[in-house]
Amino acid sequence: MVKEKSKSKVENYLDYIPVRNERHKWGLDEDGNITIYVKNNGVFNWLAQKFLGKPKISQIHLEEMGNFIWPLMDGTHSLYEIAQFVHEEFGEKAEPLYNRFVQYVKNLEKCGFIYIKQDE
Repeated sequence: MVKEKSKSKVENYLDYIPVRNERHKWGLDEDGNITIYVKNNGVFNWLAQKFLGKPKISQIHLEEMGNFIWPLMDGTHSLYEIAQFVHEEFGEKAEPLYNRFVQYVKNLEKCGFIYIKQDE
């Protein structure tokens, strides 16, 4: 969770601020759960749509913890603050909190659903 920027300065990943990627639309499904919509662009996706019946837009449904943290990833809360909210909401159910939370955030970032900015 600690990232080394230079030999003189060490940064904590939890100090970073997650921001939802506006490229992906999202909304609530009929059960009130968050769904992220991903456009399947490109040649390979076109071929899969044409010949395999794959959708033009995929729907990614978040689970319980994702539904809780997604609205908080608005560019105003640090990862540490969000982790504290998760702890308050889920308690022991979220443990091991930081390892699990950071991995979840990194997965969202890897998929391009969010990006991470440093606090100024």
